[in-house]
Amino acid sequence: MTEMSAALEEALGVLARNHRWTWHHPTRRLLEALPGSAPDRHPVATLATLATVPSEVLEQWTTTHAGEIAGLYAELTTIRDAVGPPQVAYFSPEFGIASQLPQYSGGLGILAGDHLKAASDLALPLVGIGLLYRQGFFRQEIAGGGQVERYETVDPDTSGAVDTGVIVTVPVAGADVAARVWRQEIGATPLLLLDTDVESNSVEARSITDRLYSGDRRHRLHQELILGVGGVRALRALGLAPTVYHLNEGHACFLLLELLAEHVDAGSTLAEARAAVRAATLFTTHTPVPAGIDRFDRDLVRGELAPWARRLGIDLQVLLGWATMREDGDTKPFNTAALALELCGQANGVSQLHATVSRQLFASIPRAAAITGITNGVHARTWVTPDLQQIYDEVLGSGWDNGAPEAWARVGAITDAMFASIRTVARGELLDIVAVTTGAQLDPQGCVIGFARRFATYKRAGLLLRDPAGLARALDNGAQFVFAGKAHPADGEGKALLAEIVAFAESRHAGGRVVLVPDYDITIAQALYAGSDVWLNNPIRPREACGTSGEKAALNGVLNCSILDGWWADWYADGIGWAIPNSSATDPEERDDTEAASLLRIVNDEVLPRFFDQSGAWWDTVRRMLEHLGPLVTAGRMVAEYDHRFYLPMGRR
Repeated sequence: MTEMSAALEEALGVLARNHRWTWHHPTRRLLEALPGSAPDRHPVATLATLATVPSEVLEQWTTTHAGEIAGLYAELTTIRDAVGPPQVAYFSPEFGIASQLPQYSGGLGILAGDHLKAASDLALPLVGIGLLYRQGFFRQEIAGGGQVERYETVDPDTSGAVDTGVIVTVPVAGADVAARVWRQEIGATPLLLLDTDVESNSVEARSITDRLYSGDRRHRLHQELILGVGGVRALRALGLAPTVYHLNEGHACFLLLELLAEHVDAGSTLAEARAAVRAATLFTTHTPVPAGIDRFDRDLVRGELAPWARRLGIDLQVLLGWATMREDGDTKPFNTAALALELCGQANGVSQLHATVSRQLFASIPRAAAITGITNGVHARTWVTPDLQQIYDEVLGSGWDNGAPEAWARVGAITDAMFASIRTVARGELLDIVAVTTGAQLDPQGCVIGFARRFATYKRAGLLLRDPAGLARALDNGAQFVFAGKAHPADGEGKALLAEIVAFAESRHAGGRVVLVPDYDITIAQALYAGSDVWLNNPIRPREACGTSGEKAALNGVLNCSILDGWWADWYADGIGWAIPNSSATDPEERDDTEAASLLRIVNDEVLPRFFDQSGAWWDTVRRMLEHLGPLVTAGRMVAEYDHRFYLPMGRR
């Protein structure tokens, strides 16, 4: 191999390992052109197979793409060099970066991945901290009328992770558990992942980071100790000294105890340590219901918390008191959100409505009164189809992807024909996926209504089934419903709801116009957002903290039809989509029946007539929607708001 080919090989390896390819389409096209590339294979895994490619084929490919490789490598190097050492450490139990990295289960992880990508775009010095799950989240099959789970082993070496050579230890269950620190690159943003599958650990300890959100409460507690405590220790071992620590939900709350102990070990009083930790920490809560908060029995956590009580010089009961909510009753479990609210200096919800709900939910904690709201956004370059991105780049100009209002003010220049041509291609791709995975042949001229999210009962995937007459009318009038989503393996009610959708889809009443696409992941989601005409979201208000799937759909020119909850409650305006009225009924059955009827009335009397209207009213509505929502729904806007309101002021302190 010549010196130049060796340099190109190194550059190509850097491009494959850095996950900027998940949103930078010139890099993605290059990597997808690699000999042996496959859609479900990580490009690093493809590189590992190049030794089996005939030399003349590889030489011709390299010669053809040499200039492209060098240019993209130089561009990536410039982007990475523009960002200094991380000043913000962003902790999350899951990160949704790519379908090839099954380290996410739903909205929390997708948000975290988008946060890292937007930080890279904005050259914000941030580092992500998470866990490397050796089996990740499950793959879903539909068999026997319901969900079947299977797990696949994740090989860090062929998924873009690099071993930093650092191993930290965390006291867990009375033993020092070792965790290897891996590093992934997300553009200019590093992501550190801890992995307990280390030979020196016991069999039980090696399994701590085996799967995302699996196992019993003890297993979950041990994962959170590794995330919080191990994450801080990983930063220290790598010589990183962020000034701000951002907790994406309460799963990382144990980092607060480690930070406190560091200050006390350095000679601070407990009061001084608490003040210092509060000045440097931000807690983002994502749940609007008590059931969504992580709680652990006191008997389970006492032994795990003892080392920090000793280091802080306090009685264990004092520490437990910091993590207690009055609403949890006489059992007084260890409440991760309560601990985060007690020790973090700032706290926010993920929509304005959610912030209001959170202040009520945590009312017994005095510091919760200061919870504010930053409405989530989505990473535009990840979620908008490449063809539509090209039109946005040409017509809107720079800045649209980070929510520049002046860019979105030009959306009126996008013609009906431009929108229609993009939608036709995207719909064809979606219908191909539907046909391959379900066997159903949907009508390319019909109205595709998409619904894709985690199958939690409060999201009410089966709401429209409560009005059979209204649903039958909608199907007769040209509506087609495409569902996707996974239920947690331990959520029996969620799995039953999914089975209900499958049963209806297979019935004669559906007529092949209702389908559930299996194995929901980032790739399936992207196809749904691009190929749908309407996005449906009908949770029980106000249990949807934000619900960003509708934002991703909106950026693709898809109109929302939703309950006024989460982000839609914050930003809905007349003439940009449809708001499903909330029922005032206190009985859940009556509420659901009323809202199902309202939903299908809107679909039949407003959505479908406008969709099939040949006057251009549909695309007029899309343009109004984009002009209004484009500046609001991007992760660029969201991360810039975190930086302005929290990161910069906290860093100065």
